[in-house]
Amino acid sequence: MKTKITELLGIQYPILQGGMAWVAEYHLAAAVSNAGGLGIIGAASAPPEIVREQIREAKKLTDRPFGVNVMLMNPNAPQVAQVVVEEHVPVVTTGAGNPGKFLAMWKEAGIIVIPVVASVAMAKMMERSGADAVVAEGMESGGHIGEQTTMTLVPQVADAVQIPVIAAGGIADARGFAAAFLLGAQAVQMGTRFVTAAESIAHQNYKERIVKAKDIDSEVTGRSTGHPIRVLRNQMSREYLKMEKQGATLEELETLTLGSLRKAVIDGDVKGGSFMAGQIAGLVKSQNTCKEIIDEIIEGAQKLRLPFVN
Repeated sequence: MKTKITELLGIQYPILQGGMAWVAEYHLAAAVSNAGGLGIIGAASAPPEIVREQIREAKKLTDRPFGVNVMLMNPNAPQVAQVVVEEHVPVVTTGAGNPGKFLAMWKEAGIIVIPVVASVAMAKMMERSGADAVVAEGMESGGHIGEQTTMTLVPQVADAVQIPVIAAGGIADARGFAAAFLLGAQAVQMGTRFVTAAESIAHQNYKERIVKAKDIDSEVTGRSTGHPIRVLRNQMSREYLKMEKQGATLEELETLTLGSLRKAVIDGDVKGGSFMAGQIAGLVKSQNTCKEIIDEIIEGAQKLRLPFVN
């Protein structure tokens, strides 16, 4: 199956795994890459040497391309940016900021750079800066979100830039995969679906929360702070929204959420954890290997007899 993205990245299928903090570590990234997609290690706020170790461990498990997601608001971002050069990582995706100050270094090292964007303006800026592609992520996605939906964002970005567009947000099966291409994308990125993968280190409680989720089980916290985050409803999210409504300060809200993502991913704390997941969680009904997930999507797309699927 060939698209501009499969040719650019040297992968078999146009499916990328999201760089989810705490979840997207080397086991998951290698498994996605071995299954024909592009696995991504989420650097998040990890120290540079931890990221280096993750990269080296991934190389032991796969000889296929994989990437690293660099969270630009991480104080360690400059050091992490240097690590991906030193470790010869083929692909970098970026989030939470503008990667402009690192682009020249990455491009000189031959790294393919794919920023995550939530607007046409940002997509155009990234194209002018030299990005090779962009991930247009709609607000249906889990974690940090923008304001536009995938349905409206992807076609507008596809019309606005010449570089390939990857659709993200609200995609978990062959139907979403196919829809993304019809909107003008050349690949998809999925996060929530891969949280439940057999190779994911996410706590079993996290995986079960997603599998058991209904269509209305996600909500957005943090709108008042300017940093909206989509999570599955629980005691922590309800308390957060209550505090927001009462006018709590950012410091007070951050006290509530300190370490909450780790509590979800590592500890499986169903009350106090931040279970980041997209609106698509209601469509995820089982836990499968990465290969089973990707094969299911590609086989489903083939049955739809779409012109871009061989």
